[in-house]
Amino acid sequence: MSPVKAFFLASRLAWRQLTHEKANLFAAMLGVLFACVLVFMQLGFKDSLYASIIKLPVAMEGDLFLMHKQTEAIWRTVSFSRQQLKRAFALPEVEKAVPVYIWMAQWKNPDNKTKRTLQLLGYDPDTKLLKGKDIRENKKRLLMQDTLIFDNLSRPEFGPVEKMLSEQRLFTEINDHKVEVVGTFKIGPSFAADGNAITSALNFLRIFPERLPERIDLGVIYLKPGSNILTAQAFLQRRLDEDLNVMTHDEMIAAEMSYWQDNAPVGFIFGFGVVIGLVVGMVIVYQILFTDITNHLNEYATLKALGYPHYYLTFVVFTASLILAIIGFVPGLILSAALYRLSEGVLYIPMPLGLGKILTIFCLILGMCIISGSIAMKKLKSANPADMF
Repeated sequence: MSPVKAFFLASRLAWRQLTHEKANLFAAMLGVLFACVLVFMQLGFKDSLYASIIKLPVAMEGDLFLMHKQTEAIWRTVSFSRQQLKRAFALPEVEKAVPVYIWMAQWKNPDNKTKRTLQLLGYDPDTKLLKGKDIRENKKRLLMQDTLIFDNLSRPEFGPVEKMLSEQRLFTEINDHKVEVVGTFKIGPSFAADGNAITSALNFLRIFPERLPERIDLGVIYLKPGSNILTAQAFLQRRLDEDLNVMTHDEMIAAEMSYWQDNAPVGFIFGFGVVIGLVVGMVIVYQILFTDITNHLNEYATLKALGYPHYYLTFVVFTASLILAIIGFVPGLILSAALYRLSEGVLYIPMPLGLGKILTIFCLILGMCIISGSIAMKKLKSANPADMF
């Protein structure tokens, strides 16, 4: 018997064997579906975490960025002397150096007066620190005293800011300091901050009177056209204080990702959830296949007595594993897609379900089922035709 014909016949036998005990088949499908949904959700939350936390650094424009080496992430900065940023002008290629203040602030919902924490950025509005047409259009308004613009993609708990702003002038409080909302922009919430707002450096210091103007959280350096960024980076890293990191834009984004991947417990928790889901699914599938082999051990021994090779029986178990992977993955994918949309509506953070993720998770589920089948297959060794007589 050729391997191709053996595989075809084994597939038919595996399907009939699985469908003969419909209760066991349904239980196995639920086990694979559970593992599939758990892996989809854990990877979905993990991907949305990484996508959300780099929104702010991705939106920034600049050639080089200065941050204190003890800064773990943009939302947890360690301030440093503004004088260090000024020293960057020792490099002739430096065209502009912009100090940036970043801090968490208490925002008062202008509608129901409840308070919630958001992330506030303060910098010179005349600079092109953040991308976005809305930000550029409001830069003159930000130069006025006690004004800010609000991220209208923030969570709804901050209030219907955009709607209220369209109807009248909008005033509220941030850190118990009265401010006027003069516009909106779009970045979106993250796992670190539920909302964002932007103001000028002077307004930032009015909102946080305890902050010293000489202590900044981030320094952004713009080089003259044609300058070599890596050469300038190496020069400034030697020139500036050893407690500072001089990073390119890509390195700053990578550092932000590294914090959440390696240092924050959230990334580990999501990764561990994936492993647990696969282990649980593997145990369920193994139990179903092992029980199925045990219940049909005499039939397997008969096939051996009739001259069917051992690899034929192996094909039966492997194709049964493949069938379980497919019939559990398809409804798991449909349910996960619905849960992704539901989670986006609750978290207000995108959870993309791309083809790459679908294929990756299918391979994980298929591998899970095959490993279960490989372990259960050891029971086939006890299918000895001599034991039938």
